[in-house]
Amino acid sequence: MNNYREIRADYDRSTIVVYQAYNDAIADAAVKAQKFVAPFSMNRMTWIKPSLLWLMERSGWGTKSNQERILAVRITRAGWDRCLQKGVLTAFDGSIHRSIEQWREEFQSAAVHVQWDPERSIHGKKLEYRSIQVGLSRSVIARYVNEWTREIKDLTQLTRKLRDLRKAGKYGEAKRLLPSECVYEVDDQTSQRLGLKMQA
Repeated sequence: MNNYREIRADYDRSTIVVYQAYNDAIADAAVKAQKFVAPFSMNRMTWIKPSLLWLMERSGWGTKSNQERILAVRITRAGWDRCLQKGVLTAFDGSIHRSIEQWREEFQSAAVHVQWDPERSIHGKKLEYRSIQVGLSRSVIARYVNEWTREIKDLTQLTRKLRDLRKAGKYGEAKRLLPSECVYEVDDQTSQRLGLKMQA
């Protein structure tokens, strides 16, 4: 059996790293202030992802419009755990929700959305397990920005290097530059709520 859904991340005893991709204006301001400030918007949902390779795939390895700058945001684990506890899946799952109506009601009022997408390898291929991405609504973003964020690093140069190594076929060398991401355990209630489960 393989872990169908699992959270893998770069974390320590008190913090965890999540990744986001932005344009120059937002990234420059955030790195300088070490928190998200204008022109970052507090009035729209923002998505955070603990898998760097998933974000690389999503941003076209830093080549898509308005996603050229890759940021590593170190936040408190307490904040991350709170997001997971509040999370509602973006799709109905009959093994979790009693009915579509119940899921729809929870989803529409949820402060945090959770989506599972196929994890990617350094080659860009889909892996057997799915990686989590977490959407923070306006009611949660303020805490993310003002309370939970501990550090913001600009990984744009690393992204370019990884992109060049992949283009040259040096996948092993590129993989050695990636952060170490280990399985992140959650409590049983959160696990059930988010559908972390085994698949044969």
